Amino acid sequence: MPFTQFYTDESLLNYDVFPKVLVKNKKAKITVRPLGARPVFEKGKTYKMLVCALEQGKPYDYPASGDFKELSLTCNDEGGFAFEHTFTSEQMYFLRFLNDEGRRIVQFPVYCVDEDLNGRYPLRGDLHMHTIRSDGSQCPAVVCANYRKHGLDFMVVSDHNRYYPSLEAIEFYKNVPNGLTIVPGEEVHMPPVHGQESDFHTVNFGGEYSINALTDGPQTEEKGTDKKYRSLYGECPDFIPLAEWEDKMEALAKEYTDLPADLDPVPVAVFKWIYDEIRKANGLGIFPHPTWISDVYHVPTAFWNYVTEKGWFDAFEVLGGENYYEQNGLQTLKYYDDRANGMNYPVVGSTDSHSSNPQNRNAFICSTMVFSPENERKALISSIKQRYSVAIDTIDENFRLVGDLRLCKYTTFLLKYYFPLHDDLCREEGRLMKQYATGTAAEKEEALKVLAIIGDRVQKHREKYFDF
Repeated sequence: MPFTQFYTDESLLNYDVFPKVLVKNKKAKITVRPLGARPVFEKGKTYKMLVCALEQGKPYDYPASGDFKELSLTCNDEGGFAFEHTFTSEQMYFLRFLNDEGRRIVQFPVYCVDEDLNGRYPLRGDLHMHTIRSDGSQCPAVVCANYRKHGLDFMVVSDHNRYYPSLEAIEFYKNVPNGLTIVPGEEVHMPPVHGQESDFHTVNFGGEYSINALTDGPQTEEKGTDKKYRSLYGECPDFIPLAEWEDKMEALAKEYTDLPADLDPVPVAVFKWIYDEIRKANGLGIFPHPTWISDVYHVPTAFWNYVTEKGWFDAFEVLGGENYYEQNGLQTLKYYDDRANGMNYPVVGSTDSHSSNPQNRNAFICSTMVFSPENERKALISSIKQRYSVAIDTIDENFRLVGDLRLCKYTTFLLKYYFPLHDDLCREEGRLMKQYATGTAAEKEEALKVLAIIGDRVQKHREKYFDF
């Protein structure tokens, strides 16, 4: 389903409550403003408001833990309220207003976070998608615009075998004011090693140079070995001729002398080499879709278990671009099994999109929430590596989350009570980005003028709703 069709609580439509996210043990100044609906509060009248902790039970049923604090607030001349309060526990709270009979008039949800999340803004993105530069359906500029329109804060163009399309997207929008962070990347496919296949897929998210282009392949066939197409900053390792690369991989494979009988040394060696190279490039190496059914599973289960136990990848694409259970369902179960067995690796969710149009039912199937101090490549990668990420499944209208319970609770609040507002802003920004990418000269000029005015409003919106 489209990212923007999360629950829209009626309280979001009728009242503006800010900030919505508060820091534990820090006094917060909260404003409640009406948004033009029929008034439910009388100006100048004093109302009882309960600050109700969601997770601690009703005080009259669970007096040892229940936490309902009572405040008396007077309705101001705007028909709203302004008050201060200090929240003392990480969880959701209801600001519940009562009438003279003690019955609820309306309540507004807010969320309190611990200090480690102070300054970490929630950013939703996609770490795996394709364009017409490989087997996708739209050009890089349009893919970026379409996904901004649906609420993404960051994304990567990760075309098969090719790094340069991501640079194309970055270059296209570099002077266009907008809030979408476009990260360089690629889906890595290395050639056979003396006839031995090693084409498990790998996502290079944010690496400063191409792994595909380190040897012969579609990238070098189309763009040659010029470093400006192979790297973000014009710096990368020297090109390795294919025969030399094959010999190198075969030599590495011979070092694996104690593998289990059901593992092939060449794919194991190539896997380790790829992820090491991504780290050298300051990128995030993502292991995607092991249970994608491509004839049979994309990789053998024994291979999946081995590389997981070794800890060779930086993040696991626990949710991906298929809607059958074997992929996302089994990958989720494997993740929680691994957690129970002491392995705690970062997880992400990605569409693996091959079309950004709504007609593609899988265009908006998954995403990732990253809690990061900045919407910037290095900060995003660092935050994911520190496990400040949650994978989001939006196969249908009932979203599902995978990750740390604490962060999933917080993400649930954000998807219901913050992102509907956020996505409204992104929709117009993305539409204008597409107008700039595809319009006439006059339409491009108009789009650029409007984007110059609104290009920073999503960041201002964040600062309004997060008391960091």
